[in-house]
Amino acid sequence: MAGISSLGCYLPRLRLSRQTITEAMGWLGQGNSRAKGEIATCNWDEDSLTMGVEAARIALSALPHAELDALTFASTTAPFADHANGVVLATALGLDASLRVSDAGGSQRAGTSALAAALAGADGGRASLVVAADQRLGKPGSPQELQYGHGATAAVTGTGHGLAEYLGAEHLAADFVDHYRESSALFDYVLEERWAREAGWNPLVGRAVGRLLGRLGVQAAEIDKVVLACPAATARGVLKATGLRGEALVSDRSMEFGDTGCGHPLLMLAGALEDAKRDERVLVIGFGQGADAILLRATGERQAVSFGLQEALATRREETHYTRFLAHQGLLPVEFGMRAERDNRTAQTVAWRKHEVVTGFTGGRCRSCNALQFPLSRVCVAPDCRETDTQEPVRLAELPASIKTFTEDWLAYSARPPLVYGNVLFEAGGNVFMEFTDFAPGEAAVGRPVRFMFRIKDVDSRRGFRRYFWKAAPGLGA
Repeated sequence: MAGISSLGCYLPRLRLSRQTITEAMGWLGQGNSRAKGEIATCNWDEDSLTMGVEAARIALSALPHAELDALTFASTTAPFADHANGVVLATALGLDASLRVSDAGGSQRAGTSALAAALAGADGGRASLVVAADQRLGKPGSPQELQYGHGATAAVTGTGHGLAEYLGAEHLAADFVDHYRESSALFDYVLEERWAREAGWNPLVGRAVGRLLGRLGVQAAEIDKVVLACPAATARGVLKATGLRGEALVSDRSMEFGDTGCGHPLLMLAGALEDAKRDERVLVIGFGQGADAILLRATGERQAVSFGLQEALATRREETHYTRFLAHQGLLPVEFGMRAERDNRTAQTVAWRKHEVVTGFTGGRCRSCNALQFPLSRVCVAPDCRETDTQEPVRLAELPASIKTFTEDWLAYSARPPLVYGNVLFEAGGNVFMEFTDFAPGEAAVGRPVRFMFRIKDVDSRRGFRRYFWKAAPGLGA
């Protein structure tokens, strides 16, 4: 039977307190009742694509030998409108070029729809990777600013033993508008919550769930866990409309990091499966211009499973400046001075020739002396070797490493000063000079473990292009 083999969750390290937001914008009438908790927010060099890469790495870490057949990247905030985001993601992950790759978007149920399609199409033991990520922006002073968080979730589907067995799904397409955003707009236009609840959520979700349970011969009272990403008042209405038990409702955890968009139902599913008992039925609901209802049976298996959510929560770092948050999201123009005035044009010819090295972070290992180096070259860099054409490609992103040297540069341009860079030493030998990210001033130290993260290198605002590379970040648990 088809099912979910692994789930990976990623949240940006930065957290912005809702109290910080209301202290800055409370003069507009934002009440203190909304000021509890915090939202996860992207650093300046993060976006939906970089978050998706991290979630996928976490999910795939539990299945190092998975033979992927397809990849779907679901997002309503993908960085490129006409440049395959999923292909960039696949390249960063070092996946085979024969993979079927597609992008999905246009609705908050893009993630659940992509997951259902992957589950329905699983056959022959081949696996699919579904990645859902969003970096939604709330207009300053709006309720959405306090609600939206940034994050990503990835799921590996296939056959055989895994986290959950796929029982079936039901879909309903309906041009019901509870919110929308034009392709050129930054912010959602949101309609009244009561209207969305009574005219949209209750009847549409009720119809999809009723059809699914009726077709499978399952009673609403037999559902053990319900994944429903919506406000509490809306959830109560849906439970009443469907007959589902209130005690089965899974916590949406939005108080801890916000609503992470089209990946939030998958993130909640990860939380549900963390403590699900064998044979418990888990119902996953997606909403947006219709509804998705997916029914799963938990296996109770915990072998080779990776979630990443607890690690993400444990590595939080507070964002103390509301204006810096606005600047990082592109909502506040900032004068960075003359050092920021440079042409960031990407040489696309070189980018293509070096895409495995740059996007895939591929180095070389010498067959003669076993020396590791980056970048890969024809001649071994080891002084005692210097053999020619002995390099074998090695993916470096997953290798353990630590800081060898570093500099905190307060004079060079950085969107989040200081600019931190230095030499990173691999445990297997060899080192690479690169930028650091997510380090607070004074946090870097020689010998400190780091992990490599796929991030934005720079943005060519003149031509509307983003260039990506890998950076060293604090190791997990830091």
